[in-house]
Amino acid sequence: MPLPDTFYCAEQINMPPELPDILKSFTKAAIRTQPKDLLLWSAAYFSALSKGECLPVKDRLEMNVATQKTDTGLTPGLLKTLHKQLSPSQTCSKEELQTKWKGLCLPVDQLETLLSLGGFGSDIDWMEFFALSCSALGGTLMSSLKFACEILTEDEEGGAARIPFETFSKLYTYLAHIDGDMSQNHINNFLSSLQPQVEALDVLNPALAVSASQCQLLAKTRSQSQS
Repeated sequence: MPLPDTFYCAEQINMPPELPDILKSFTKAAIRTQPKDLLLWSAAYFSALSKGECLPVKDRLEMNVATQKTDTGLTPGLLKTLHKQLSPSQTCSKEELQTKWKGLCLPVDQLETLLSLGGFGSDIDWMEFFALSCSALGGTLMSSLKFACEILTEDEEGGAARIPFETFSKLYTYLAHIDGDMSQNHINNFLSSLQPQVEALDVLNPALAVSASQCQLLAKTRSQSQS
């Protein structure tokens, strides 16, 4: 026996007063983030919203990375979003990373490649994974560090994009070991030679002097010395 049709009048439908603002924020977030799978991203968005977690949303709409010859999925904006979601705990589980990665509609095979390259297990050092992700964007060691500076900096947009020297040292050392072409002695010598430049460029706060522009200069100097 078919169920009778049910008719509702406007008075019977209760609309939460905050719903218009929620939908407005959601629409703006979708426009900024431009997810490849809107349904998948929407599920991740509202799941994070309901739990009070950092939303899978870019800070702003971004253009494609000029250095990327093909669409690799990962972009500086998406990596910055992942960093906001996963960096507070310093380490994250593989399952949590997979969930956040998929929520941003990033390709699973790219994640598996990065996990394999870093030899990560069930618990992941976030900054190590972050460094590898920068290498997926940059291609070379110094261009990878330039992306890291631009993503991690607390400087205003268009500024020097500085990060703490300690953070730079950790990222540089990790990526240099992954690269496999540098000895620990070479790494130590490079960082020791860089520190006086850091102190000279920022006398008031030498701990915050490694910048994106320095990475570009170092890359140029290194290229000239190898030629």
